Amino acid sequence: MSIPATQMRPGMVIKFKDDLHLVFSVEHRTPGNLRAFIQAKLRNIRTGAMFVERFRSPDPIDRVVVDEVKMEFLYNDGDDYYFMDMETFEQTHLKRETLGDAVDYLLPNLTIAVSFHDGKAVGIELPGVVEMTVVETEPGIKSATASSVTKPAKLETGLVVQVPPFINEGEKIRVDTAEGAYMSRA
Repeated sequence: MSIPATQMRPGMVIKFKDDLHLVFSVEHRTPGNLRAFIQAKLRNIRTGAMFVERFRSPDPIDRVVVDEVKMEFLYNDGDDYYFMDMETFEQTHLKRETLGDAVDYLLPNLTIAVSFHDGKAVGIELPGVVEMTVVETEPGIKSATASSVTKPAKLETGLVVQVPPFINEGEKIRVDTAEGAYMSRA
């Protein structure tokens, strides 16, 4: 199944150069007067090799059809992340190296799709948006309205995103998992 490069998400499994690759991170870049491109960090599932590849926005990407099982994220223990099948209550664990940047969006009880290829868990499919709590940021400004001014905010998983000045500690915000960007208050 082909998708445009702009629809790549961390955790997806794609076929690139006749090999299966796990998408670690995706960054949309628009350099000055040049055409926009997608820069993706990929990991070869067979060899484990990591590399960065650039795709043009309209490039077709072959998304590999893998068995997807709806699972709930339970907890992490160091570099091991544990998931539970919602129907059989069977637990699966994945290493941090396998998950890549997706670990920044994993909250307990979050329902996600875990991808299996040949009976082995190879990655996860994150939801498009997750709600997270701001744990650390500069104090909000009372008269601040939405503008191009932003400030960094640390979220409960350790992820840092740029937020408008009116966001305060303890607030829940919606974060786009594809770009790692603030969308709105929850």
